[in-house]
Amino acid sequence: MKIFEYSHLKDEEIVALIHLNRESELFRILYDRYYLKVLDKCYSILKNRIVAEEMAEDIFSKVFEKISISDNISNFSSWLFSVTYNHCIDYLRQKKKLHYPEWNRDNEIPEIPDESEEYFSDVDYDLLMKVLEMIHPEEKALIMMKYQDNLSLRDIGKSLRISEDAAKMRLKRARTRVIYIYKNVTRS
Repeated sequence: MKIFEYSHLKDEEIVALIHLNRESELFRILYDRYYLKVLDKCYSILKNRIVAEEMAEDIFSKVFEKISISDNISNFSSWLFSVTYNHCIDYLRQKKKLHYPEWNRDNEIPEIPDESEEYFSDVDYDLLMKVLEMIHPEEKALIMMKYQDNLSLRDIGKSLRISEDAAKMRLKRARTRVIYIYKNVTRS
């Protein structure tokens, strides 16, 4: 099989070929398309290049195993990014004992109105990136899933193995925390 003949196909068409015909060589196209994006997402959460590279390889191994048996992958990139975030967050929970509910209790912020759409119309991008490094990795992942990868709350919930309502609540809390920190940093 000449893989380059299939490189023009959409992700979902390649997934269908892999699933139906067991054409595992086609997975290389998806790997080449997404490896650097997955690596960047891993690094943005883990902040360690070597661990991020290991995680990216683990993620692609896991995706490769699941892709031929899963017949309900409607959007490959969304599914891949969900697997990526979930894998990295599981790693942090296990390795660093970063359990979000406990962390959130220990890092209470005053309740402020959720004005994220209004407040962030004129934002300093570099400062926002610094603020995202100051929040819990799970909150950062939530924000990235929603605003960078455009995942639905249902997909975010599935990715983090929480309910859609819990994802909505945690996302609201994460936005509130970002606004709170951003306002305090800009006042300083």
